[in-house]
Order: sequence, then C-alpha cells, then structure tokens
Amino acid sequence: MIQLTINGQAQQFESPISVSQLIDHLALHGKRIAIERNGEIVPRSQFSQQILAHGDQLEVVVAVGGG
Repeated sequence: MIQLTINGQAQQFESPISVSQLIDHLALHGKRIAIERNGEIVPRSQFSQQILAHGDQLEVVVAVGGG
C-alpha cells in the first residue's frame, strides 16, 4: 500500500503506479495537464516511466481555456 498526497489530499493505492496510471485513475486522460512531483515538473514524455513512490507529493493542474 502506498500513500500519495495529490493537491493536498492523501490518497492510498494498492501498489505503486505510474503517472500515466494516476492520470487514468483521476479521469484526466486526454486533458491538458501539468504534474509536479515533489517540487519538480514531470515532463509529459516521462509520464509512463515515472513510477510514484510512497510519500510522493503531487500537484496536478488542469489547463482551462477561456477569455
């Protein structure tokens, strides 16, 4: 069991997951997002390779269009 803090809220997962799997879990697939892991931006090209670990602090920002 791993615990992640996502946008200030603790969430638990049965096993380690990748950033891509987290995006699917949060139903954000296909949206324009930016993810910060422990203070560093995760490049989109590394979403599938980055495996999240117990205690990671994540900020997920969804781009919103408008004017």
